[in-house]
Amino acid sequence: MAQLFPKWTNQLPTYAAIAGLFVVVFVVGFIWYYFSPWYTDVGYKPVQPVKYSHKLHADDLGIDCRYCHNFVEKSPNANIPPTQTCMNCHTIVKADSEKLLVVRESWMTNKPIEWVRVHKLPDYAYFDHSVHLNAGVGCISCHGNIAKMEEVKLAKPLSMSWCLDCHRDPAMQLRPVSEITNMDWEPPANQLEIGHKIMEERNIFPTTDCSGCHR
Repeated sequence: MAQLFPKWTNQLPTYAAIAGLFVVVFVVGFIWYYFSPWYTDVGYKPVQPVKYSHKLHADDLGIDCRYCHNFVEKSPNANIPPTQTCMNCHTIVKADSEKLLVVRESWMTNKPIEWVRVHKLPDYAYFDHSVHLNAGVGCISCHGNIAKMEEVKLAKPLSMSWCLDCHRDPAMQLRPVSEITNMDWEPPANQLEIGHKIMEERNIFPTTDCSGCHR
């Protein structure tokens, strides 16, 4: 009796299983990357009301981060500088520039500039800037090299898994406190060893418990 289906059809279940496996791997990989903060959040660069160049101010002119964000070592929140901070210089420097029109209007009307926030954690997550900076975590670890950015963008995902990776072993992110705002500081070859020594000396053992960030 002649076979209804050709012999090669016996391999169809095997082929289907292999194809199904590839589909599952592809779907998981697609979601893993394209639904992650590395893709959805990193690179976020909103249009600001004033075209402010961090590269000019922090890199070319060498202004320290703490001149404008002067509460970061003392407060849980990194403050956005008030208009007065800008006008400390710009009452003299480029005082008539059209680029600073919004700044001058803010100063004269006493209405704050409506900057668009770039780095924002969910409301249910607690983060203390002062604790991290005083432990020796540099600005660049979380914000990227701000001094090289014409316009600030989100350089790190700021996700829970990303934070936990550092909390489990922060040694590579620790530097001398005097260098926390130095964007050109390079870790030495034995940074891991130095970092673990700093952890012991300063008793830096970050929590990985839920209550550490969700209070």
